[in-house]
Amino acid sequence: MKFTLYQIDAFTNKLFGGNPAAVVPLNEWMDETLMQKLAFENNLSETAFVCAAKNAAYDFGIRWFTPQVEINLCGHATLASAFVLFNYLNFPKNEISFGSESGILKVKKNNSFIEMDFPSWKPEPFNEDTSALSKALGNADIAGIYKNRDLLLLLKDEDDVQNCTPDFSLIKQTGYKIIITAPGKNVDFVSRFFAPTVGVDEDPVTGSAHSQLIPFWSTKLNKTTMKALQLSKRGGTIYCELKGDRVMIGGDCVFYMKGEFDIQQL
Repeated sequence: MKFTLYQIDAFTNKLFGGNPAAVVPLNEWMDETLMQKLAFENNLSETAFVCAAKNAAYDFGIRWFTPQVEINLCGHATLASAFVLFNYLNFPKNEISFGSESGILKVKKNNSFIEMDFPSWKPEPFNEDTSALSKALGNADIAGIYKNRDLLLLLKDEDDVQNCTPDFSLIKQTGYKIIITAPGKNVDFVSRFFAPTVGVDEDPVTGSAHSQLIPFWSTKLNKTTMKALQLSKRGGTIYCELKGDRVMIGGDCVFYMKGEFDIQQL
């Protein structure tokens, strides 16, 4: 049986920028083991599988896999999935609802811009060994430690985030996925995201991390609408808004390729 795979650069308006995601549309769910094998084969930070819903609660189910594990929320692959549905699979409405492990996620289209409605995960102060974390981040000067799903480390300024030299083997030993963040020079805040514990050393642009970053910086900056940059080599721009217990995460996408694979060959 043949399936189509799309590869989309998310959170960017330039090809080879942002974060590449694989998107596999389905009519019926595949076996979970097979989805994991496909994600490993794709070797991108995430492969998203979207399946037409069998009920009226949402339009599509969505699941996300890194090369090693299934995760509970992924922003860039959700953005990429909506982009494919809107632009290549003739979804007729301007809003898609996805059923996921993190609840129902609504995604709206406004011309080329796509905005996602995600849960807000405000990180709280967390007691952890600063020296071990600092060493794992190339002796970074850590100004604060916070945690929700992931560990969030506050650094002094944008240069500290940009120039951080992580030791991925040491980060993996901590057992945490780690966000580093600081105030931005030309945007409200900047970040980077390291997740060797799930097979992704550095994620180029991480929508789900902004479920933590948006409420964190909204409190610090006393703002609800913000613009952010993720300072990976590919880089990405994220438009952010805090709305009560939800966050709005917006960005652009660029089509890279469309391919086909035959399940009988796997």
